[in-house]
Amino acid sequence: MIPRSWLFVPADDPAKLDKAWACGAEAVILDLEDSVAPARKAEARIKARDFLMGREPGGPQAWVRVNALSSGLIDDDLHWVVQGAPDGVILPKPDSAKAIDRMNDKLDRLEVAHQVRMGSIHILPIATETPRSLFALDTYADLPEGGRVIGLTWGAEDLPAAVGAESGRREDGSFTDLCRVARALCLAAGAAAGLPVLETVFPAHEDLEGLKIFAERSRREGFQGMLAIHPDQVAIINAAYTPSEKSLERARRIVALFQANPGVGVMSMDGEMVDAPHLAQARRILAQA
Repeated sequence: MIPRSWLFVPADDPAKLDKAWACGAEAVILDLEDSVAPARKAEARIKARDFLMGREPGGPQAWVRVNALSSGLIDDDLHWVVQGAPDGVILPKPDSAKAIDRMNDKLDRLEVAHQVRMGSIHILPIATETPRSLFALDTYADLPEGGRVIGLTWGAEDLPAAVGAESGRREDGSFTDLCRVARALCLAAGAAAGLPVLETVFPAHEDLEGLKIFAERSRREGFQGMLAIHPDQVAIINAAYTPSEKSLERARRIVALFQANPGVGVMSMDGEMVDAPHLAQARRILAQA
């Protein structure tokens, strides 16, 4: 299953990396993009490589957010970090799934060059960060099954900036219409492609109660994990994306009901009609557990 909590950490800050590694996050993202100043990119790449090569086995997954394909920086990013054999790379600002073809070519060559197992480095696109990307989310459904892409996620910062908006959130913290559309389309695109979708970050890192409400709501809406920007957010995210015992018990009963009545498409349970979508949802909840 895909990790529940994904914690961003600047790749040029070893102290923060060490803290992130021990905070309970199921995936740690060494960031080479937004949180690293241009003058520190080269140093950050080397520190990311060294951290990846020195990490102890059995810890969280180790991912790297590289710079965008259009940035002119990604080849240097990948040259260094592939040496450390990360579990995957976060790809910002792809316009469509065509970007995955370019990434596959780059990773294929570098895995061979650095003697890393072929196909072992996965990709998580941030699929809604450019205006064009919103009109191409359906292209992820054309990706081959079993490829490098293991899910999709979305963002509420770069897209609003690209259209000239001051923010992707209103004064009360709710998303603007543009971001609400991007979020919903990303969730639908993941379902169409058979890929899990991760919720974006909750920027108010001191508002832990607000985070709890936000994360629990997004899990109910279909997201299967969430990005984080602070270690204090990790435990709340892990708890929010863990099915409750009540949900598990209901899922077990639905599965058992259909197993006991093969060939029946719709049945009643607790005064409610349950059918194939309920069964699919129940199986997913049990898989998450």
